[in-house]
Amino acid sequence: MKYQVRPAVLSEIETPRPDTAYPVPLTDETMRERLGKVLDRMEKRALDTLVIYCDLEHSANFAYLTGFVTRFEEALLILRRNGEAALIVGNENLKLAPHSALPARVLHCPYFSLPDQPMDGEKPLCELLWAAGVTQTGRIGLIGWKLLRSSFADTSRWFDVPAYITDAVRDAAGGENIENATDLMIGPEGVRICNNANEIAHYEYGSALSSDCVMRTMDALAPGKTELELGSLMNACGQRCNVVTICASGPRYEKGNLYPTARRLRTGDAMSLTCGYPGGLSSRAGILAEDETQIPDACADYLTALAAPYFSALAAWLENIRIGMTGGEMYAVVEEALPRERFGWGLCPGHLTADEEWLCSPIRSGSAETLRSGMLLQTDIIPSLKGYPGAGCENGIALADASLRGALRAQYPALFSRMQARRSFVKTQLGIRLPEEVLPLCSGLAYFRPYLMRRGTAMRCENPCD
Repeated sequence: MKYQVRPAVLSEIETPRPDTAYPVPLTDETMRERLGKVLDRMEKRALDTLVIYCDLEHSANFAYLTGFVTRFEEALLILRRNGEAALIVGNENLKLAPHSALPARVLHCPYFSLPDQPMDGEKPLCELLWAAGVTQTGRIGLIGWKLLRSSFADTSRWFDVPAYITDAVRDAAGGENIENATDLMIGPEGVRICNNANEIAHYEYGSALSSDCVMRTMDALAPGKTELELGSLMNACGQRCNVVTICASGPRYEKGNLYPTARRLRTGDAMSLTCGYPGGLSSRAGILAEDETQIPDACADYLTALAAPYFSALAAWLENIRIGMTGGEMYAVVEEALPRERFGWGLCPGHLTADEEWLCSPIRSGSAETLRSGMLLQTDIIPSLKGYPGAGCENGIALADASLRGALRAQYPALFSRMQARRSFVKTQLGIRLPEEVLPLCSGLAYFRPYLMRRGTAMRCENPCD
């Protein structure tokens, strides 16, 4: 199947206006709906008990039901098929656990605390699991944080949970009647891969905030400024980042460093900016220059060799994505527009997002997984052309059918109005025809300025929209 790939040119386009969105809390109704979905999947899978692991970086499956993260401690949520729940937490989450959105017994496990904190009340973890409802009969699903796929091995008994916890669950269960159930959360039919109107409004805040941070930093770029100075613009409002913030010029990862340094920006340098919050990430990669005369001769054709083909592929991604298409079909769109063999992209060209930056991805070669209403996706295509700086323009969208769009319009009219304004900008300014079911989660969607210091310009599809 062939897809239209339209040529792209650099045009005069102003930076999108900031979103200035505000946080939208998850409602009690949403939290009850989430619990109902999990219990329904447990029933269908004939799972009697779920044991859900949590630490700060792997907290989303736990927080999906409880509404909170455990910061610097570990925790377990034990959920029975009858809806009874228990939380096993460390010292400093004893005060948070009673506020869980999911009513649950609270059990204290000092092993889950920071090193060398008091061990008062210590009990074997196996005993705590028994007290929480784990039994030696029935099937138990242990949930970590990622899908473990393999073409040659049965991964149903692989667990991405610390061994001392996995061993304790086995001991409490009395044998091998446990299985990896992470797919219940984030697999092809996982409860977390589609969102209702309240969840989309909740996550839109992080996506919009990350975009605002990156847009304002782009407009502040100038030779002589330090990465540290610009890095202070890359985070906002005291919100928790879900990825390492990147503000890097010139060579990346010197001595393994990931963070902004005192390095001063120089004309002709490569530049990467990335900021992410629950709900979405914003990322840009380009050159600190105003035009081709300010970049090394070896990559003087950067605009035509990489930036324009990349933007054409990004536009093809946005114009062709549809509810009901398979992930394999979406992969083929990118492959046709930006052949992998030539442009060197190695990861999935797009993925789902939620509390974590990368939830999972149905967009893989040959994938039969269907794109569905309520999915939040990132336009994550990362080309790597030898001898050239990077090109990148990642942001998030929601797929929403007529029913979900109607719910968003009715429940969150200001949000829906923002989304329509963004759609108009993408069409009129960037020349990209978004399908009706594609709702931009931020104002910076598809705004790609390859020459980062040439303000007032961005890439645009050459042929005007219908």
